[in-house]
Amino acid sequence: MSSIPNSQIKKDVLVRTLDCEKVVEATSRLCREANYVLEPDVVAALEGARQEEVSPTGKDVLGQLLENARIAVREEIPLCQDTGIAVVFVEVGQDLRIVGGSLEEAVVRGVREGYEQGYLRKSVVADPLNRVNTGDNSPPVIHWRLVPGDRLKISVMPKGAGSENMSALKMLKPAEGLDGVKRFILETVSSAGPNPCPPLVVGVGLGGTMEKAALLAKEALLRPLGTRNPVAELAELEENLRVFLNELGIGPMGLGGRVTVLAVHLSTYPTHIAMLPVAVNLNCHAVRHKTAVL
Repeated sequence: MSSIPNSQIKKDVLVRTLDCEKVVEATSRLCREANYVLEPDVVAALEGARQEEVSPTGKDVLGQLLENARIAVREEIPLCQDTGIAVVFVEVGQDLRIVGGSLEEAVVRGVREGYEQGYLRKSVVADPLNRVNTGDNSPPVIHWRLVPGDRLKISVMPKGAGSENMSALKMLKPAEGLDGVKRFILETVSSAGPNPCPPLVVGVGLGGTMEKAALLAKEALLRPLGTRNPVAELAELEENLRVFLNELGIGPMGLGGRVTVLAVHLSTYPTHIAMLPVAVNLNCHAVRHKTAVL
């Protein structure tokens, strides 16, 4: 019988374990908090937008959105009646061992319990054609990523239909270039009008394949408002797009004004020589999401 190398024993000892019940508890809490509490960066962005807005009606709307956020925190009630379908991003450390059950089932149960315990609206139907409600807002849409380390990172993003329905994806020809990308983003936000409850946060995914571009756009919405893409050229493009889109004059809640978008977050990925995928994932002013690391 061969002996196990000391190096292997050491690695086995260092593997960390995490019980599934911890995942259930964390996911449940994140579902409630994401629907009740605006992130500090979002509150700051709304306050800044109120100072920037020149339309009296727009200023009033932004003031109401801030008051709505204060009431939601104080009363522990949803910011919006559409508490969304739960989109969950899970980063699993490769040195982490999940015990006590299935990790996927734990996330699903956490969403189910969070929406039940938080008295959040159940908006998920089991079949897109038969339209029968599941009754507990499960299953969520889960995106997995294996990463270095021994931790589990869970981000819950409730995605309402008002903004998600106005999102779009297009497979541009490479020759259309940056002008084509800008034109598509403009068309998407312009045609959305008041439907996604502006001021918006605009997530843009550029590159990869069809599904990768869409995922990039949604992941971009997790980035704190006020931060920029680390690539200087892309950071400048984000700001130019923000200014460009605010010239549409849609304004807060579509009632006219200077502030149509709070931010544009753009992410890119390598792509095929014959493709230029671009996805635009719109989110209302609340851009609800909460994260926990276990």
